[in-house]
Amino acid sequence: MQARETSCFGHKTASGGCWYEPFTPSDPDTLARSLQPGDVLLVEGNNHIAGAIKYLTQSTWSHAALYVGAIPGKFTGKEPHVLIEAEIGNGVISVPLSKYCKFHTRVCRPVGLTAEDLDKVCRYAIDRIGFDYDLKNIIDLARYLMPLPVPQRWRRRMIALGSGDPTRMICSALIAQAFESVRYPILPKVTKAESRQARRDILEIRHSSLYAPRDFDISPYFEVVKPTITGGFNYKAMHWADLPLPPEEDKALVPARSLAVGKTRRAKRSRARRIGLAKRVTMHRRRMRADDAPIKGLQGPPP
Repeated sequence: MQARETSCFGHKTASGGCWYEPFTPSDPDTLARSLQPGDVLLVEGNNHIAGAIKYLTQSTWSHAALYVGAIPGKFTGKEPHVLIEAEIGNGVISVPLSKYCKFHTRVCRPVGLTAEDLDKVCRYAIDRIGFDYDLKNIIDLARYLMPLPVPQRWRRRMIALGSGDPTRMICSALIAQAFESVRYPILPKVTKAESRQARRDILEIRHSSLYAPRDFDISPYFEVVKPTITGGFNYKAMHWADLPLPPEEDKALVPARSLAVGKTRRAKRSRARRIGLAKRVTMHRRRMRADDAPIKGLQGPPP
Protein backbone atom coordinates (compact mmCIF):
# COMPACT_ATOMS: atom_id res chain seq x y z
CA MET A 1 0.00 0.00 0.00
CA GLN A 2 1.27 3.49 -0.78
CA ALA A 3 1.05 6.40 1.61
CA ARG A 4 0.60 9.85 0.29
CA GLU A 5 2.10 12.32 2.71
CA THR A 6 3.16 15.93 3.01
CA SER A 7 6.83 16.68 3.17
CA CYS A 8 8.51 19.56 4.88
CA PHE A 9 8.54 22.68 2.76
CA GLY A 10 6.79 20.81 -0.04
CA HIS A 11 4.63 17.82 -0.89
CA LYS A 12 6.12 14.44 -1.66
CA THR A 13 4.75 10.94 -2.25
CA ALA A 14 6.28 8.20 -0.13
CA SER A 15 5.89 4.44 -0.28
CA GLY A 16 5.27 2.03 2.56
CA GLY A 17 3.41 2.31 5.82
CA CYS A 18 -0.26 3.11 6.32
CA TRP A 19 -2.47 5.78 4.85
CA TYR A 20 -2.05 9.14 6.58
CA GLU A 21 -5.15 9.78 8.67
CA PRO A 22 -5.02 12.94 10.82
CA PHE A 23 -6.91 13.01 14.09
CA THR A 24 -8.76 16.16 13.04
CA PRO A 25 -9.00 16.35 9.23
CA SER A 26 -10.41 19.46 7.60
CA ASP A 27 -13.95 19.57 6.29
CA PRO A 28 -13.38 20.47 2.60
CA ASP A 29 -16.59 22.48 2.10
CA THR A 30 -16.23 24.43 5.35
CA LEU A 31 -12.56 25.13 4.65
CA ALA A 32 -13.28 26.32 1.10
CA ARG A 33 -16.00 28.72 2.30
CA SER A 34 -13.77 30.25 4.97
CA LEU A 35 -10.63 30.91 2.89
CA GLN A 36 -9.83 34.36 1.53
CA PRO A 37 -7.01 35.54 -0.78
CA GLY A 38 -3.87 36.14 1.25
CA ASP A 39 -4.59 33.36 3.76
CA VAL A 40 -1.69 31.07 4.65
CA LEU A 41 -2.67 27.40 4.81
CA LEU A 42 -0.45 25.41 7.16
CA VAL A 43 -0.33 21.63 6.68
CA GLU A 44 0.73 18.84 9.02
CA GLY A 45 2.83 16.24 7.22
CA ASN A 46 3.61 12.71 8.31
CA ASN A 47 6.79 11.51 6.60
CA HIS A 48 10.44 11.55 7.63
CA ILE A 49 11.28 14.98 6.24
CA ALA A 50 8.12 16.48 7.69
CA GLY A 51 9.08 14.94 11.00
CA ALA A 52 12.46 16.63 10.76
CA ILE A 53 10.87 20.02 10.19
CA LYS A 54 8.44 19.53 13.05
CA TYR A 55 11.32 18.57 15.32
CA LEU A 56 13.60 21.42 14.26
CA THR A 57 10.85 24.01 14.63
CA GLN A 58 9.14 22.33 17.61
CA SER A 59 5.82 22.65 15.78
CA THR A 60 2.94 20.67 14.30
CA TRP A 61 3.26 22.30 10.87
CA SER A 62 5.64 21.12 8.17
CA HIS A 63 4.32 22.85 5.04
CA ALA A 64 2.69 26.12 4.02
CA ALA A 65 0.77 27.28 0.95
CA LEU A 66 -0.68 30.66 0.00
CA TYR A 67 -4.34 30.94 -0.95
CA VAL A 68 -4.71 33.38 -3.88
CA GLY A 69 -8.16 32.52 -5.20
CA ALA A 70 -8.94 30.93 -8.56
CA ILE A 71 -6.01 31.32 -10.97
CA PRO A 72 -7.15 31.87 -14.59
CA GLY A 73 -6.35 28.94 -16.86
CA LYS A 74 -5.16 26.65 -14.05
CA PHE A 75 -7.36 23.59 -13.47
CA THR A 76 -7.14 19.98 -12.31
CA GLY A 77 -10.12 18.43 -14.07
CA LYS A 78 -12.84 21.00 -13.42
CA GLU A 79 -11.40 22.22 -10.11
CA PRO A 80 -9.54 25.55 -10.26
CA HIS A 81 -6.09 25.99 -8.73
CA VAL A 82 -6.27 28.31 -5.72
CA LEU A 83 -3.03 27.61 -3.80
CA ILE A 84 0.59 28.54 -4.54
CA GLU A 85 3.30 26.41 -2.96
CA ALA A 86 6.92 25.32 -3.35
CA GLU A 87 7.11 21.54 -3.71
CA ILE A 88 10.06 19.20 -3.74
CA GLY A 89 10.73 18.03 -7.27
CA ASN A 90 8.31 20.49 -8.88
CA GLY A 91 9.39 23.88 -7.57
CA VAL A 92 6.79 26.65 -7.26
CA ILE A 93 3.43 25.40 -8.55
CA SER A 94 -0.30 26.04 -8.26
CA VAL A 95 -2.60 23.34 -6.89
CA PRO A 96 -6.31 22.87 -6.07
CA LEU A 97 -7.55 22.99 -2.50
CA SER A 98 -8.60 19.33 -2.65
CA LYS A 99 -4.92 18.36 -2.44
CA TYR A 100 -5.05 18.98 1.31
CA CYS A 101 -8.66 18.12 2.07
CA LYS A 102 -7.60 15.03 4.05
CA PHE A 103 -4.81 16.70 6.01
CA HIS A 104 -4.80 18.50 9.31
CA THR A 105 -4.58 22.19 8.39
CA ARG A 106 -4.65 25.64 9.92
CA VAL A 107 -5.58 28.96 8.35
CA CYS A 108 -3.51 32.05 9.25
CA ARG A 109 -4.88 35.35 7.98
CA PRO A 110 -3.05 38.70 7.73
CA VAL A 111 -4.95 41.50 9.44
CA GLY A 112 -5.60 44.93 7.96
CA LEU A 113 -3.99 44.45 4.54
CA THR A 114 -5.29 46.97 2.02
CA ALA A 115 -6.91 45.61 -1.14
CA GLU A 116 -3.99 46.93 -3.21
CA ASP A 117 -1.34 45.27 -1.05
CA LEU A 118 -3.34 42.06 -0.87
CA ASP A 119 -3.40 41.94 -4.66
CA LYS A 120 0.39 42.53 -4.72
CA VAL A 121 1.00 39.65 -2.31
CA CYS A 122 -1.04 37.22 -4.41
CA ARG A 123 0.48 38.49 -7.66
CA TYR A 124 4.00 38.11 -6.25
CA ALA A 125 3.40 34.41 -5.56
CA ILE A 126 1.64 33.76 -8.90
CA ASP A 127 4.48 35.40 -10.84
CA ARG A 128 6.95 32.95 -9.30
CA ILE A 129 5.25 29.81 -10.60
CA GLY A 130 7.96 27.80 -12.30
CA PHE A 131 10.79 28.77 -9.95
CA ASP A 132 12.91 25.89 -8.67
CA TYR A 133 12.79 24.39 -5.21
CA ASP A 134 15.83 25.05 -3.02
CA LEU A 135 17.19 21.51 -2.72
CA LYS A 136 20.11 22.78 -0.66
CA ASN A 137 17.72 22.76 2.29
CA ILE A 138 17.20 19.02 1.84
CA ILE A 139 20.96 18.46 2.11
CA ASP A 140 20.99 20.52 5.27
CA LEU A 141 18.06 18.52 6.65
CA ALA A 142 19.94 15.28 5.98
CA ARG A 143 22.12 16.19 8.93
CA TYR A 144 19.12 15.89 11.16
CA LEU A 145 18.08 12.54 9.70
CA MET A 146 21.34 11.09 11.03
CA PRO A 147 20.91 9.76 14.58
CA LEU A 148 22.76 12.65 16.22
CA PRO A 149 21.40 15.04 18.86
CA VAL A 150 20.79 18.60 17.67
CA PRO A 151 21.33 21.44 20.17
CA GLN A 152 18.41 23.84 20.40
CA ARG A 153 20.46 26.83 19.22
CA TRP A 154 21.26 24.98 15.93
CA ARG A 155 17.78 23.69 15.05
CA ARG A 156 16.54 26.76 13.22
CA ARG A 157 19.91 27.52 11.64
CA MET A 158 19.92 24.06 10.05
CA ILE A 159 16.83 24.86 7.99
CA ALA A 160 17.98 28.39 7.17
CA LEU A 161 21.16 27.72 5.21
CA GLY A 162 19.79 27.14 1.72
CA SER A 163 21.52 27.98 -1.54
CA GLY A 164 20.98 31.75 -1.58
CA ASP A 165 19.74 31.60 -5.17
CA PRO A 166 16.81 34.06 -5.55
CA THR A 167 15.17 31.75 -8.14
CA ARG A 168 15.17 28.84 -5.67
CA MET A 169 12.95 28.88 -2.61
CA ILE A 170 11.16 26.80 -0.02
CA CYS A 171 7.48 27.09 0.79
CA SER A 172 7.68 29.39 3.82
CA ALA A 173 10.33 31.60 2.16
CA LEU A 174 8.06 32.10 -0.86
CA ILE A 175 5.20 33.28 1.33
CA ALA A 176 7.49 35.39 3.52
CA GLN A 177 8.88 37.18 0.47
CA ALA A 178 5.35 37.82 -0.80
CA PHE A 179 4.41 39.61 2.42
CA GLU A 180 7.75 41.36 2.66
CA SER A 181 7.10 42.85 -0.79
CA VAL A 182 4.43 45.05 0.83
CA ARG A 183 6.30 45.40 4.16
CA TYR A 184 3.81 43.28 6.09
CA PRO A 185 5.53 41.79 9.19
CA ILE A 186 5.51 38.11 10.08
CA LEU A 187 7.50 38.04 13.31
CA PRO A 188 8.20 41.09 15.45
CA LYS A 189 11.73 42.32 15.85
CA VAL A 190 11.77 41.34 19.49
CA THR A 191 9.85 38.36 20.83
CA LYS A 192 9.56 37.26 24.43
CA ALA A 193 11.52 34.10 25.10
CA GLU A 194 12.50 31.98 28.07
CA SER A 195 16.22 32.26 27.51
CA ARG A 196 18.66 34.84 26.25
CA GLN A 197 19.87 32.51 23.53
CA ALA A 198 16.35 32.08 22.13
CA ARG A 199 15.88 35.85 22.10
CA ARG A 200 19.20 36.37 20.33
CA ASP A 201 18.27 33.81 17.67
CA ILE A 202 14.98 35.57 16.94
CA LEU A 203 16.70 38.93 16.71
CA GLU A 204 18.97 37.50 14.04
CA ILE A 205 16.12 36.12 11.95
CA ARG A 206 15.60 38.66 9.20
CA HIS A 207 16.03 36.87 5.88
CA SER A 208 13.03 35.13 4.30
CA SER A 209 14.92 31.82 4.12
CA LEU A 210 14.91 31.71 7.92
CA TYR A 211 11.14 31.47 8.19
CA ALA A 212 9.40 28.18 8.94
CA PRO A 213 5.68 27.29 8.59
CA ARG A 214 5.13 27.66 12.33
CA ASP A 215 6.14 31.35 12.20
CA PHE A 216 2.83 32.24 10.57
CA ASP A 217 1.05 30.44 13.42
CA ILE A 218 2.92 32.21 16.23
CA SER A 219 3.05 35.60 14.50
CA PRO A 220 1.12 38.32 16.38
CA TYR A 221 0.19 39.82 13.01
CA PHE A 222 -1.69 36.79 11.65
CA GLU A 223 -5.10 35.73 12.88
CA VAL A 224 -5.81 32.03 13.31
CA VAL A 225 -9.09 31.28 11.53
CA LYS A 226 -11.25 28.36 12.63
CA PRO A 227 -13.49 27.44 9.66
CA THR A 228 -16.09 25.70 11.84
CA ILE A 229 -16.53 28.78 14.02
CA THR A 230 -16.46 31.42 11.28
CA GLY A 231 -19.22 29.56 9.43
CA GLY A 232 -21.55 29.91 12.41
CA PHE A 233 -21.28 27.40 15.26
CA ASN A 234 -24.06 26.43 17.67
CA TYR A 235 -23.12 23.77 20.16
CA LYS A 236 -26.80 23.26 21.00
CA ALA A 237 -27.39 21.98 17.47
CA MET A 238 -24.89 19.14 17.86
CA HIS A 239 -26.24 15.59 18.17
CA TRP A 240 -24.57 13.26 20.63
CA ALA A 241 -24.79 9.49 20.27
CA ASP A 242 -26.02 8.97 23.85
CA LEU A 243 -28.87 11.49 23.55
CA PRO A 244 -32.18 11.15 21.63
CA LEU A 245 -32.90 13.38 18.66
CA PRO A 246 -35.19 16.39 19.21
CA PRO A 247 -38.87 15.52 18.50
CA GLU A 248 -39.12 17.79 15.45
CA GLU A 249 -36.05 16.22 13.84
CA ASP A 250 -37.13 12.71 14.75
CA LYS A 251 -40.48 13.36 12.99
CA ALA A 252 -38.67 14.73 9.97
CA LEU A 253 -36.82 11.41 9.67
CA VAL A 254 -40.10 9.43 9.49
CA PRO A 255 -40.85 10.21 5.79
CA ALA A 256 -37.30 9.27 4.90
CA ARG A 257 -37.62 6.00 6.76
CA SER A 258 -41.01 5.32 5.14
CA LEU A 259 -39.54 6.03 1.72
CA ALA A 260 -36.68 3.65 2.42
CA VAL A 261 -39.11 0.95 3.57
CA GLY A 262 -41.26 1.51 0.47
CA LYS A 263 -38.23 1.17 -1.79
CA THR A 264 -37.25 -2.06 -0.04
CA ARG A 265 -40.75 -3.53 -0.44
CA ARG A 266 -40.92 -2.60 -4.11
CA ALA A 267 -37.52 -4.17 -4.67
CA LYS A 268 -38.68 -7.39 -2.99
CA ARG A 269 -41.87 -7.52 -5.08
CA SER A 270 -39.91 -6.92 -8.26
CA ARG A 271 -37.49 -9.70 -7.36
CA ALA A 272 -40.37 -12.08 -6.60
CA ARG A 273 -41.94 -11.32 -9.99
CA ARG A 274 -38.66 -12.04 -11.74
CA ILE A 275 -38.24 -15.33 -9.87
CA GLY A 276 -41.87 -16.35 -10.64
CA LEU A 277 -41.42 -15.56 -14.34
CA ALA A 278 -38.22 -17.57 -14.47
CA LYS A 279 -39.97 -20.55 -12.88
CA ARG A 280 -42.87 -20.39 -15.35
CA VAL A 281 -40.48 -20.25 -18.30
CA THR A 282 -38.56 -23.27 -16.95
CA MET A 283 -41.75 -25.30 -16.48
CA HIS A 284 -42.96 -24.40 -19.99
CA ARG A 285 -39.69 -25.57 -21.51
CA ARG A 286 -39.87 -28.84 -19.63
CA ARG A 287 -43.40 -29.47 -20.93
CA MET A 288 -42.30 -28.71 -24.49
CA ARG A 289 -39.44 -31.21 -24.23
CA ALA A 290 -41.82 -33.83 -22.80
CA ASP A 291 -44.27 -33.34 -25.70
CA ASP A 292 -41.51 -33.68 -28.28
CA ALA A 293 -40.12 -36.93 -26.79
CA PRO A 294 -41.03 -40.17 -28.86
CA ILE A 295 -43.55 -42.59 -27.33
CA LYS A 296 -41.94 -45.72 -25.87
CA GLY A 297 -42.63 -48.86 -28.02
CA LEU A 298 -43.26 -46.95 -31.21
CA GLN A 299 -39.65 -46.24 -31.92
CA GLY A 300 -38.37 -47.67 -35.19
CA PRO A 301 -35.21 -49.72 -35.63
CA PRO A 302 -32.01 -47.76 -35.44
CA PRO A 303 -30.68 -46.70 -38.84
